Amino acid sequence: MIQQIVFLVILSVVSFLAFRQYKKIWRNIHLGKPEEIAGDGDIRLKNTLLIAFGQKKMFKNWIPAIFHFFIYAAFLVTQIELIEIIVDGVFGVHRFFAPILGGFYTFIISSIEVLSLLALVGTFVFLARRNLLKIPRFRKSEMTGWPTLDANFILLGELVLITGITMMNGADVLLQQLDPTHYPATGTLAISSFSGPALFGGFDQASLVVIERVGWWLHILMVFGFILYLPFSKHLHILLAFPNVYFAKLKSRGEMENMPAIMNEVKSMMGLVPESEGGMGDEIPEFGAKDVTGLSWKNILDAHACTECGRCTAECPANLTGKKLSPRKIMMDVRDRATELGNYMDANKITEISACDDGKSLFDYISKEEIHACTTCNACVEACPVMINPLDIILQLRRYEILTESSGPADWTPMFNSLENSGAVWQIPNERQQWAKDLADA
Repeated sequence: MIQQIVFLVILSVVSFLAFRQYKKIWRNIHLGKPEEIAGDGDIRLKNTLLIAFGQKKMFKNWIPAIFHFFIYAAFLVTQIELIEIIVDGVFGVHRFFAPILGGFYTFIISSIEVLSLLALVGTFVFLARRNLLKIPRFRKSEMTGWPTLDANFILLGELVLITGITMMNGADVLLQQLDPTHYPATGTLAISSFSGPALFGGFDQASLVVIERVGWWLHILMVFGFILYLPFSKHLHILLAFPNVYFAKLKSRGEMENMPAIMNEVKSMMGLVPESEGGMGDEIPEFGAKDVTGLSWKNILDAHACTECGRCTAECPANLTGKKLSPRKIMMDVRDRATELGNYMDANKITEISACDDGKSLFDYISKEEIHACTTCNACVEACPVMINPLDIILQLRRYEILTESSGPADWTPMFNSLENSGAVWQIPNERQQWAKDLADA
């Protein structure tokens, strides 16, 4: 009874704190402007199943993909056992589903144990990759400090979870023989039926009860800690990768978005639309984005769904040639800026986004040298395993600098002047269409 009360109290506290933190994440994502998500829902669902659930893009690199899939599959399937643990904790029962599901229960728990063992192997592999092998994309400047610690914390937490499952199931197998009244039969489990006697065969019943309870509490407390930790971690992608893939643009990755104000102005100048329908009016709009509030909510969702895997940066030709640009850093900066602005709103009790101005912007995080280095090749977009689009954010920042601030690299100025005067990027004496006129006169 005491355990049940303690569990209910902890569950209530965790639920309250988690709701408050995830509500902030939702608010921070919606600091961005509205964006209409259009396109075939069937295609979106297919992408979600293949890319988010099926990890399709991960398997471009087979070795890390397989080990990642071990951990990912174990995470998904273990949620079934987590449901039972919560039911047991709330109602003060033990192995609630075992008598109901019978042989199917044995299959489920055995599957969880096998996947947990594979996840254990994957965890050690990833700890080695990050800390011993020194993979280049994990050693970039943006990965120093907290990002590296964050990745290691989760991997170490995975070890704690597996330890809890091993203790809980291993001791339980032995207790089923000693006290079948209180410990329902689970059948012959794939691993615990052999590891339990090997690890705990020499313990008496009282000690086995303690081991089983310690394993049970270790597992559930680690899960609760994980839930509370996610909003502060890059592992938030475990939840947000799925909606991010679903809402990803279905257009060609090389297609850039037009700016309606500019497009209408050009059409008006060329006589393609009546002057009353074209132009920008008396008030010149702000082009591009200076801060996260100028981006769309999907851009900010991209940033929160970022796995920090670095595949985008590893494929970026600008980064490979030693330039400062790192698409991964762009996404991390957007997420950090949205968090900073959200915290400012909370501290000053601001509810309206339009009234939120802390005197900073994204340009305090992202230098102009970084956005100038981008070649708009879309390599980063193609490489991302969860369909994040760093290029769209870079373009929004560049558009703000060039069109709103009338600034930009000195090397680009002749090109802009040439486009304005002759419609061509090269400084040539004739208009761009002069060759067509000469051909018609010939």
